[in-house]
Amino acid sequence: MRLLKAGLCFAKAPLSTPGSVTLKKVLINSCRTCSSGFFPNERIRNIGISAHIDSGKTTLTERVLFYTGKIAHIHEVKGKDGVGATMDSMELERQRGITIQSAATYTVWKDHNINIIDTPGHVDFTIEVERALRVLDGAVLVLCAVGGVQCQTMTVNRQMKRYNVPFLTFINKLDRTGANPSRALQQMRTKLNHNAAFVSIPIGLEGNIRGIVDLVEERSMYFEGPFGQTIRYDEIPADFRAEAAGRRQELVECVANADEMLGEMFLEEKVPTNDDLKAAIRRATVQRLFTPVLVGTALKNKGVQPLLDAVLDYLPTPTEVKNYAILNDDDVSSSKIEMDPTRDSTNPYVGLAFKLEAGRFGQLTYVRVYQGCLKKGEYIYNTRTGKKVRVQRLVRLHADQMEDVDEVYAGDICALFGIDCASGDTFTSRASSNLSMESIHVPEAVISMSIKPANKTDLDKFSKGINRFTREDPTFRVHFDTESKETIISGMGELHLEIYSQRMEREYNCPCVMGKPKVAFRETITSPVQFDFTHKKQSGGSGQYGKVIGVLEPLEPEHHTKLEFEDQTVGTNVPKQFVPAVEKGFREACQKGPLSGHKISGLRFILEDGANHMVDSNEISFIRAGEGALKQAMEKADTAILEPIMSVEIVAPQEFQGTVIAGVNRRHGVITGQDGVEEFFTLYADIPLNDMFGYSTELRSSTEGKGEYTMEFNRYQLCLPASQEELVHKYLEATGQLPAKKNKWKA
Repeated sequence: MRLLKAGLCFAKAPLSTPGSVTLKKVLINSCRTCSSGFFPNERIRNIGISAHIDSGKTTLTERVLFYTGKIAHIHEVKGKDGVGATMDSMELERQRGITIQSAATYTVWKDHNINIIDTPGHVDFTIEVERALRVLDGAVLVLCAVGGVQCQTMTVNRQMKRYNVPFLTFINKLDRTGANPSRALQQMRTKLNHNAAFVSIPIGLEGNIRGIVDLVEERSMYFEGPFGQTIRYDEIPADFRAEAAGRRQELVECVANADEMLGEMFLEEKVPTNDDLKAAIRRATVQRLFTPVLVGTALKNKGVQPLLDAVLDYLPTPTEVKNYAILNDDDVSSSKIEMDPTRDSTNPYVGLAFKLEAGRFGQLTYVRVYQGCLKKGEYIYNTRTGKKVRVQRLVRLHADQMEDVDEVYAGDICALFGIDCASGDTFTSRASSNLSMESIHVPEAVISMSIKPANKTDLDKFSKGINRFTREDPTFRVHFDTESKETIISGMGELHLEIYSQRMEREYNCPCVMGKPKVAFRETITSPVQFDFTHKKQSGGSGQYGKVIGVLEPLEPEHHTKLEFEDQTVGTNVPKQFVPAVEKGFREACQKGPLSGHKISGLRFILEDGANHMVDSNEISFIRAGEGALKQAMEKADTAILEPIMSVEIVAPQEFQGTVIAGVNRRHGVITGQDGVEEFFTLYADIPLNDMFGYSTELRSSTEGKGEYTMEFNRYQLCLPASQEELVHKYLEATGQLPAKKNKWKA
């Protein structure tokens, strides 16, 4: 306790000496031992860092951790030292230089506790951003000064809107050639419809960026020292004064439009003080009416500390954000209950499990505490399953490192070990409270592939890995296709599925083979055909005898998936007890067609007559007769292959209409309709499933990632002669009836 008091005394003293990084670190760790006692709600921020691919989220988080004394050295993403950024703890992330899983950490800045979640930027890992924003109170949207507002920025913006998350914008990468922060701000206003304005502007751009002008405090800031950790404040340089005055006026006007108190001062032509302006920016930001825009370059260590100050100044505390739980009572319609964010144990505990991860010590469950207090050793209830579980170990996270704590309070983000649950479950301290936090939005899967272990011996590892990944990630779905006998995995994109295949090999030592999923083709006949088949077998004693006569005819196109059996026999030539046996034989024979080995469907088998034998006729003889009759008829008939046609709905911006239509035509699609709303158009088309493979990647690349599509099964129809010939050829090669081609350069 003495050590803690000493730590607090030191913490209050300014630590500005350059060599005090290690001292800071020791003090912070001593303060953290019982963090919940020192940080009231006003001094807590839960923020997420999200953006488009390669905007510099992980690099920014690395600088934040360094300046707040959480880490002692900076390591770059894909850096030359081969260590990799702190938040990219998975080996695959370090190798590829991308973030795959969102990572949580916490740090202390100016005596405020900041919980940070670094999220991925790829559209394939959207669910990670979705989960993070669901449980956070505020966010930092990072934009690239060159790219501006890109497609994934729009997705993130939609998600923030869905969960009503207030955010700051940080325009990063000002050191890049072609950096233009003004254009990025303009795009925020036009493309995202945000009331946004600069809170700071850069002094110089690209290679000669020297510092930053703070428009609220009206001063310039220079970041000195080897890692920019020393801030020198100065007057605004003479050549930037005119721009700074204009931008400050613009800032006051934008905030006055969103905040009543500042609006009144503006109308009365009073000059707001710096504190008035700060308070107004905070009020407008928390209500999502205004977005403060900060500038900097994380890689060159400029502008990160002002961003941290802005997080404390403008983003909400857990008390300022209203969180609701839904009361699921049978007698009343579901009503919402507001959570009380007070940091004590007077209210019952309520928490949401928003992410699962398989750690070294079993399943790790990330939990955001919304109400009450959770202590180590307590029992909590899972409201979905009604199970009671004991909290054996409670930890706070720093990327892949953990720190044990004894208790957590409302507003904290922590993790539990060894608790069996699914993503999105709610935990409470009372068995009777039938509460559930609002669920997380899970987007539909867009791409499917077949997967199988390379070695048959690895099947148990394979199933273990697949089970774990489906529990961790709701967008990763698995089903077994009984027809093609394949395991089909579905996800958000080709990269998504490829990463899971690689993780199988790395984490479970189970190399996998992925391929295009088999399409469920069907075979049918195009015109009616007669059959007359006798099954005879004599093998000493009673033999087998059964004769069937009738017609095999095609069904109407809308019934292409059905098989019908009709009994039109008169008299006792085919005894009634053997008719079901004929039907059974017919249905069994339909499992494999003569052309390509696919199922036969769209037929009606009409049994008109037949013959039997007093002794030799039995059930098995008529099953064989039914099978033989179908095979005989299929050999005589004109057979054709049917393929599944999907109803596809494509939504994309108007300017890509020509490209999208050309893509549909190239895939033998038939456009059935079209309509448009504002800048987007919707295209309805019927496209064969066999041609849809890889479409999601093509659509994204041709529409700058803004296009999306959904598809569902519509009907079966006759496939094109070229496709039929190719299928028959492949089948004959696979069964050894045709020699395989030696040179496959065409394929």
